[in-house]
Amino acid sequence: MPLSDDEQRILREIEHQLSADEKFASAVSSKGLYSHSAKRVWWSSLGMVACLVGIVATLQIHYLVAFGAFIGMLVFAMLIERQLRLIGRAGVQDLAQKIPKPRVNFPRD
Repeated sequence: MPLSDDEQRILREIEHQLSADEKFASAVSSKGLYSHSAKRVWWSSLGMVACLVGIVATLQIHYLVAFGAFIGMLVFAMLIERQLRLIGRAGVQDLAQKIPKPRVNFPRD
């Protein structure tokens, strides 16, 4: 069923009001939707690296301390997996497009 002229006018007014609200627009943009989860993935990745360094450093001290760092690394890995599931395939592809691609200039013969 097509919308009446009044309904179309009301819909245009609502769209205009929503687009004027910058906070709302940034929250529902594709970057805003996934930015929180992407930040958590980033910090969890750093946590995994720190735990890996902790494992290597504490293996010389005591194996139980190194095991605790290993458990921490597993927790960070589970957090990363959970956040990537929350983002979903479309979100991961959207975030991957926003990552700047390095320019590589190969020498020509």
